[in-house]
Amino acid sequence: MTKHITVKCLEKTYASMTPMSLGIADLGCASGQNTLSSIREMVEAIDETSSKLSNTAPPEYRVYLNDLYTNDFNSLFKNLPDFYNELKNKRHLQRPEYDSSIYIAAYPGTFYGRLFPDKCLHFVYSFSSLHWLSMVLTSKELLSEGRMVLMFLGRRNQSHVDRGNSLLWELLSQSFALLVAQGEIEQEKFDEYDTHFYAPSRNELEEEIKKEGSFVIDHFEFFETELKHNACVSYGTIVAKTTRAIQESMISNHFGQRVLDNLFENYGRLIDEELVKADISPVNFIIVLKKI
Repeated sequence: MTKHITVKCLEKTYASMTPMSLGIADLGCASGQNTLSSIREMVEAIDETSSKLSNTAPPEYRVYLNDLYTNDFNSLFKNLPDFYNELKNKRHLQRPEYDSSIYIAAYPGTFYGRLFPDKCLHFVYSFSSLHWLSMVLTSKELLSEGRMVLMFLGRRNQSHVDRGNSLLWELLSQSFALLVAQGEIEQEKFDEYDTHFYAPSRNELEEEIKKEGSFVIDHFEFFETELKHNACVSYGTIVAKTTRAIQESMISNHFGQRVLDNLFENYGRLIDEELVKADISPVNFIIVLKKI
């Protein structure tokens, strides 16, 4: 749903700067196939854009993959040889002169501090990971110039209570409570796990961006997540798997791996039970920020 916006912004950024070395960062990269498929789409888009610019060869690509220290970067990098070969062959079929290098590196760490060297990035994107941001990033840490594409949960306006987002959070809490009642998690351990969730409104985001002063809003829209039912897999199971991908490292670090399967099995079941009563449509924002 957001790929076309991301790719278009990257193309616009490159066309306005045409750097010989293009720096891209993925904040919250995870370790699944989407990580590398996103990189492939971006490289192919910039290759095409460079071919439209007279006498412009494709840039070298520097991709910085960031996630928590507990992210499985090893499994991600094991797929790199096949990824490089497939992409190289495809690029050469399109244009034999596509021989610019692609450098992919891991930058593990949290949003609580500095992640990257000065002025090394042109384009930053983050999908559903900035919920955990609790320390203000300065523009110097991110971009010398260029754009950021951010996607995260929000609500339509300040007075609107987003039932979809808040309910999903509440159901996860209930899933933990079930494990406490069953004796699989100690109450004290559960009480110590203090994670906060806040879905901002568009006005709030615009105010914060204006207050920080380093960016202007290039694009801003919201969309509801569609409930896609599968004949073999319930919607609750799909949401549970998605949530597990985002939160597993934090939960296992605090409670241990053994609670994960039962926790998210409970979570998926509770979501399906809630869907019988009423519809759940979480709201997502996608924002493109351009460095001033």
